[in-house]
This record gives sequence, C-alpha cells and structure tokens, in this order.
Amino acid sequence: MGRYDYPSTSFLTVVFFLFCFCPMVFSLLPQNQTETMNNLSKNLPPTIPWSGSDPCAWKGVSCDPANSSVVGISLSGFSLPSSDFLPLVCQIETLEHLDVSKNRLSSIPDGFITECGKIKGLKLLNFSVNKLGGVLPTFHGFDALESLDMSFNVMGGNIGLEIDGLVSLKSLNLTFNGFNGSLPTKLGKSLVLEHLLLSNNTFDGKIPDELLSYENLTWIDLKNNKLSQSIPINIGKLSKLETLILSTNSLTGEIPTSLVNITKLSRFAASENRFTGSIPSGITKYLTSLDLSYNNLSGAIPEDLLSPPQLQVVDLSSNTINGSLPRKVSPKLFWLRLGSNQLSGNIPSDAFVGVHNLTYLELDNNILTGSIPAELGSCRSLALLNLAQNRLSGVLPQQLGNLTNLQGLLLQFNNLNGTIPTQIGQLPRLLTLNLSRNSLSGSIPSEITNLGELNFLYLQGNNLSGSIPISIANLSRLLVLQLGENHLRGVIPNMPLNLLVSLNLSSNLFSGPIPSFYGLNSLEVLDLSNNSFSGHIPDYLISMPSLTRLILSNNPLLSGEIPKFSNNVNVEYFGTGLKNNTEQDNRNSNTESEKNGISLAVSILITIVVAIFLAGLVTLLVVSVSHLYYTICVQTTN
Repeated sequence: MGRYDYPSTSFLTVVFFLFCFCPMVFSLLPQNQTETMNNLSKNLPPTIPWSGSDPCAWKGVSCDPANSSVVGISLSGFSLPSSDFLPLVCQIETLEHLDVSKNRLSSIPDGFITECGKIKGLKLLNFSVNKLGGVLPTFHGFDALESLDMSFNVMGGNIGLEIDGLVSLKSLNLTFNGFNGSLPTKLGKSLVLEHLLLSNNTFDGKIPDELLSYENLTWIDLKNNKLSQSIPINIGKLSKLETLILSTNSLTGEIPTSLVNITKLSRFAASENRFTGSIPSGITKYLTSLDLSYNNLSGAIPEDLLSPPQLQVVDLSSNTINGSLPRKVSPKLFWLRLGSNQLSGNIPSDAFVGVHNLTYLELDNNILTGSIPAELGSCRSLALLNLAQNRLSGVLPQQLGNLTNLQGLLLQFNNLNGTIPTQIGQLPRLLTLNLSRNSLSGSIPSEITNLGELNFLYLQGNNLSGSIPISIANLSRLLVLQLGENHLRGVIPNMPLNLLVSLNLSSNLFSGPIPSFYGLNSLEVLDLSNNSFSGHIPDYLISMPSLTRLILSNNPLLSGEIPKFSNNVNVEYFGTGLKNNTEQDNRNSNTESEKNGISLAVSILITIVVAIFLAGLVTLLVVSVSHLYYTICVQTTN
C-alpha cells in the first residue's frame, strides 16, 4: 500500500491563523497586467476609486471568470478632462470592452488608435457624451470591434473610409454630432453592420442605395438631418430591418410599398418630412408603431391600417388625409393621433370597444360629425381625449365619467348641446377641461368643483345659465377660469386663490356692485365686461399686485372716478359711466402715453405667452406620460 504524508498539525494551525487573522487579497493577474493597471491608476485623477492590490476588484474593471486577465474597463461618468491615459489602456492585450463615456475628453490620441488597433479581442469602444471635436479618426486594425459609439460629441466633417476597415462592425452610433455631407456608405467591408444610428447631424442628399447592401441591418436611425429626395424604392430588400427612423428631414415622394414586405419591421417613423401620396395598404401588417405625422399625405386611411393585433402606436396627424375613420382597431392600441386632417363622417361607436390600453386619442381639427360615442367610456386608460374643432353634435355622454385616468378633456369648437353631465366631477386626475364654443345649456354642475387637480377650466361661449357654484373656490389649483359669453347670473362667489392668468366673467347677466376678489394676488387679467355691474370701482382692485388688464367695458351702470392704478395696468371702461380724471393730467403728454401703450402691449404679450406656456405645459405633461409608456413598449418589443 502507498503511504500518504499529511501536513503536520502545527502547519495547519499557522495556515488557519493567516487566513483568519491576517486576511490578504492576492491578484491572479499576470505581473505585467497588474503593473499596467497600477500605472494606469497613477495617471488618473485621485477621484477614481482604484485602490488595492487586486485590480479585478476595482470599480469599473471586469476580468474573466478566473480573474486571470482584464477584459473590460469602464471609466464612465467621472468628468475626466484629459485623454492622456488612453494609450496606457492599449497595453492590456486581453481587453474586450472600453467605456469612457460621460466625461470631458476633447481628443483621442494617435497612440490610442495605433496601439489599441492591435488588440485582437477588442469588441466595444464607447466614447459617447464627451467633447470630442475634429473629424472622425481613421480606425486601422480593430479586427474584432463590433460596437463603436461616439454619439453626443462635437465632431464634424464628411465620413469616407474612416471606418470601412472595421470588418466586424455591427453597431455604429454617431448621433448628436456635426457630421455633414452625404451619408457614409463604407461601413465595414464585411457588410455585417446591424445598427446604424446617425441622427441629429447635418447629413444631406439622398439615402444612398449602397446602404441596402448591408442586409443584416436591423436598426436605422437617420432622424434630424437634412436628407432629401425619396426613400429607395427597394428598401424592402433589408429583410431583417426592425426599426426605421427617418423623421425631421426633407424627404419627398411616396412611402415605398416594399416596406410592407419586411416581416420583422416593428417601428417606422418618418414624421416631419414632405412625403406625398397615399398610405400604402398593409403598411402596419407587422408594425407595432407607425409615425407619419406632419407630412403632405393624402387619400383615405386604409381600412386595415388600425386593425393588426400587435399594433400599439399610430400618428398620422397634420396631413391632408380624408375619408372616414376605420372601424376596426387593434386591442393593443394605446396611442392614436389623427388630428389636423380632413377626416369626415362619424366616430364609429364600436371602434374602441375593448381597446382597454388606449391612453392618447387625438381626432381634433377634422370635420367629423355625429355624436361622441358613449362606448369611449370603456377606454379606462385614456389620459387625453381631444375631439376639439370638429362638427360633433349631441349630448356629452355620461360614460365619460368612467375615464378616471383622464388628464385632458378637449371638446371645444363643436356643436355639442344638452347639459354638462354631473359625472364629469368623477375625474380625479383631470388637469384641463375645455368645453368652450359649443351650445351647452343648463347650469354649471356643482360636482365640477370636485376636480381637485384641475388647472384650466374653459366653459366660455355656451348657453350656460344659473349661478356659479358656491364651491368654485374648492378648485385650489385652478390657474385659468373662462366663463364668458354665457347667461350666468346671481352672486359671484369667492374665487380660487391660485388663479394666475385670467378670470373671465364677461358677456353674462351679472348685476350689482363689483364683487370682492380679495386674495387673487397672482391674477393678471380680470374681464367683467358686457354685464350689468353698477356702482364704483372698489379700491382693493388697486392693490392686486399682478393685475395688468382690467376690462369693465359695456357696464353702463358703473359710475364714479377710476382709481389711480399702476402704469402697468390698463383699465378698459368704454360704455360705462366711469370717469378717468387722470387723463386731464396727461392731455399734452403724448410721449408718455406712447410709453404706457408700449408697456401695456408688453404686459399683455407676457400674459398671452404665460397662458400659452401653461396650457402647453399641461399638454406636454400628458404627452410625456404617454410617450414614456410608448418608449417602454417600443424598447420592450425591440
């Protein structure tokens, strides 16, 4: 039998003591890599948390499973000001990934291109979000490089053969730079490119046919350039294409029908161009997202456009599309914008039944007729319902009160009649309610004051009667209140104290003394014109610090002297018995009047801008919420 020699007890005790009471970390890296990493650490700012005897344990350093070689270095987000350290990185012959994004690097040393080009396994270079200027360097070597990201820099010039030697290149990202000239067509001699992202540059000319030679392309993003002419007619040759983004260029011609044949195409965006002609039938057969907004497309919407079951996003707004709305809608649709076209006919009552994910519906500025379908009340996810500026008639469906996620309800400039349903008060997230310029009658329901988040309330230009709800002050977040051009009367209650832009009670049947508006310290425009107010102007109006315009015209029973307001306040009192004695002091002061006029014009302009900004902000918030969800869905599908 063989004999085994076991370690002595004393030896095991010593080893146990060393591991338990004298813990040490031993690097398994070769000595030359350890020295290189230590040298690299010394050439970086002291803010880089690289310390200790094992570089594989340093933040941003990754090693192979056995910790025997460095394969990745990430120095992203340290605001590094200098790229002098980069050639040292090239001494790590096993490097596969290098990420120096989100710094302040302004150049790439020649030594880096020369030496790192010799690394046989280097697959990824990320120089995005820096301050790199000049032209794109010519990449010699880099035989294994698959991903090159130099986005969000300040590079420029034309691109010729600089990257054609990258025989393994699969992803090229040069977005947000200043590159110009024609689109590059030499993108790796092996033609294995999959992702081409060149958006937000100043490339011009046509989309070259040579790009179609890269048949492995799955993602093309060319938005925000100066591209012109038409899309190559045989773009359908790119059978693996999943995402095609061409928005915000000057592309012309028709949408190629060959796109219909790309079975993997999930997202096609070509908004803000000059496309003409009709939308190809079957274009959405495989798509999840289609955006052709802000073009010159015409003709009818293909009947099958909205029906594919995987479809989630369609935006055809701001074209000259006519005809009727399709009756079949994908159950997964959550974003539908068809506003600013020439669509006619009814909104199909059954089109949106079962479309439970619908979040954004825009059909405004068309010539739609008929009533608002009660079935829209089943779209419980709606955040924005915009049917404004059509020819819709009939009553407001009570079922709109089921839309508890609604943030914007825009129905202005239609022919709606009947009363405002009390169920409107069941919309806890509503920010904007615009029912103006319709033929609504009856009283303002008190339930409307349950809308605690409401910022904008527009009810002007209807046939509303009765009094303003006494609880209107409960709308504590209200910024704009427009109740003009109705038949309202009675006591004017206390108003919400946060009113910022305007309070419009004009062209109603109010009478008696001008009521108290104490506390409205942010209000800029107060319009009480075309009523039957009587008596004098109360002095407290002088102390409203933000007031720029007080409109009292056509209240013939108002009398007395106009108090002396600040020069920034314009008081309009035509058609009243009011007297402005301060005018006698300025009879010969035309220059001063001109100055006041200019000051007034500026004040009014500021008021208008503020109102537009606030209304836009609310819409932007609604769109942003929907867009965030849309982006998540698009990323998920890709």
